Amino acid sequence: MEHTNTNQKTPELSLFLPVLDEEENLRPMHAKISAALDALGKTAEVIYVDDGSTDKSLEILKEIAAGDGRVRVVSLRRNYGQTAAMSAGIDAAMGDILIPMDADLQNDPADIKRHHDKLDEGYDVVSGWRQNRQDKLLSRNILSQIANKLIS
Repeated sequence: MEHTNTNQKTPELSLFLPVLDEEENLRPMHAKISAALDALGKTAEVIYVDDGSTDKSLEILKEIAAGDGRVRVVSLRRNYGQTAAMSAGIDAAMGDILIPMDADLQNDPADIKRHHDKLDEGYDVVSGWRQNRQDKLLSRNILSQIANKLIS
């Protein structure tokens, strides 16, 4: 596992995103994340965990990290899956508040403030869910439902 760290200050928030072949989404996603974090006014780090991408995702992530001191990149040697990538993000996180997100533009970074506001109200855990998912029905939704039933 390779770490790129340009962040020296301990952040209040750690946002972490598993990435697998998301080269088209990374720059737009990071622009939205940056805007949301700037509006929040808290110290933050953004940890992108490349889960063995075969496209230019890792290269783009390194470019993003070079231009934004809040960004760190964790690069897994091969595709280990979303659970392992999330775990790597949690392990790398230094903030007091951990915020997981997907890198496929289906989570709105603007919701970070809404969740943080709930934490300020005294909640220990805040969670959301995606409405109007845009996943491919067979490849994600049905397989996810089957996996959830097996796990249950």
